[in-house]
Formats: sequence, C-alpha cells, structure tokens
Amino acid sequence: MKKNITLLLACLLMAGSVAAKSERLTLQGDHGLLVADLQTPDVMPKRCPIVIICHGFTGNRNEPLMRCLADGLEAQGIASIRFDFNAHGESEGAFEKMTIPNEIEDARRVYEFIHADPRFGRIGIVGHSQGGVVTSMLAGQLGKKNIKAVALYAPAAVIRDDAIRGSILNQPGNHGDPLDPPETVEVWGHRIGRDYITTAFWLPIYETAAGYKGPACIVHGTADRVVPFTYGLRFHQLWRGSEWHQLDRYDHGFSPDVSHAAHLGVTFFVKALK
Repeated sequence: MKKNITLLLACLLMAGSVAAKSERLTLQGDHGLLVADLQTPDVMPKRCPIVIICHGFTGNRNEPLMRCLADGLEAQGIASIRFDFNAHGESEGAFEKMTIPNEIEDARRVYEFIHADPRFGRIGIVGHSQGGVVTSMLAGQLGKKNIKAVALYAPAAVIRDDAIRGSILNQPGNHGDPLDPPETVEVWGHRIGRDYITTAFWLPIYETAAGYKGPACIVHGTADRVVPFTYGLRFHQLWRGSEWHQLDRYDHGFSPDVSHAAHLGVTFFVKALK
C-alpha cells in the first residue's frame, strides 16, 4: 500500500496537478455493466483528443500505471477513459467467464461510447499486459481510420504460447492437456474458465494486430519475468515505424519507476493526437 501511494504521488507530480476533473460512468459491456472514469482537462478544447486506458489480467482501472497515464494526459490537455474489464475491479461479471475475446468486446463498447460523444475527436488507446493484447487486437480490427495512436505496455502476447504449452502467465503446467483443459484453473489466486484457455490457444494476436497501420509506441522492461520483453519487441517489428522503449531492469509492473514509464506513453500521445 505504501509503495502504491508513493507511486501515485510521483505521478501527480509528473502531471503537475493534484486535482482531476473526473466523471464516474457505467457502460454496458459484453458480460454486464462496466465501471469507468472519464477524466478531462479543466478547459476542454473543441473535439478534445482522448485515450482509452486498458488494465491487465486481475488488475483494475486505478492501478498506479493507469492513474499515471490518465493524470499525465490530463495535464497535457488530453482526456482519458479508464475502465474495469468484466469481472475486474468494480465491473460486473464472473471471472470464470472472462476471456480475451470478451474483453476485446468490452473495449470496443467503450470506444463506441466515446466515438459517439461530440466532445471528443481523435481517439488513442493504451493497454498493459493482457490489456495490451486487447488494445493491439482492437486497433487491428478498427484500423488507423478510427484509432489514431496505440501504446502497449508489456503486451502479454505470451498468453497464446503459454496456452499451447499448458501454462498461463508464468504458471507452468497448471492446466494439463491444452487441447482438453479442465473446467476451471487457478491462476494468481483467481479461477479462470475453460473458455479462457481454449480461446487463448487459437488467439490470432499478431495476425489481428497487423491490421493497424498508424502511430504506435511499445514500452517493455528487461526484468519482466511474466512477459519477456521479446514479445513487446515483436510488436515493434510488426508495426513499422513504431517507437520502442526498452527499459533496463524494469519488471512487469514497471518498477522501479512507474511514473517514468507512463511519461513515455504520455509524450507519445501528445505527439500523435494533438
């Protein structure tokens, strides 16, 4: 808890403000209602640019990286909407029913909500870990006509390889036969369902992401033991002209300096969206 408070204070200092104009929303997702925070600059420009922020597996919209990104963007005149995926945080849904495809649908519905709001113009999207996979695939589906900038933090494309090997997120051998997994499996203190594994096994992550041709930024740490940095590097190779930030000795959560990692994404979105 003390570490998280310290990180959040660092993010607030980076943003240059301790006040945020925020509106709590509930949106219809794929598996129930999603809880979201819409954060906007005090002075809203016409057709304000906005970024959709996607957290990772077992995470939530209020983790330090998510807050750092939102606060940093607000300080630069860019709005954001960060939300809890189904079965995460305050959103509805059963964790055993959660899959990456239904998280992609959650993110799509957030995009549709923002796209329909006349206050907002150019739309970017950023995701961490599993949220990075969701982000990359949704961007590939929607294309640069609709998504103007994409940032990935430690994108967990390892999930497909793990499913094929019979493991999920650095939990070796935890679901036996990948072609015939059990009904539920415990991962990081949560129980995922059979559908999560079977969909991950066939998930066309890079193939779908290849449909995105716009500006992109990938940030990954060399000390990440959950998702090796080579998975992020492959996105950089896939998206020609993308920014690549390889952070020496940073782990999956971007310790030791979350605020620095977030600043890289904020700087990218300022260039790409304003």
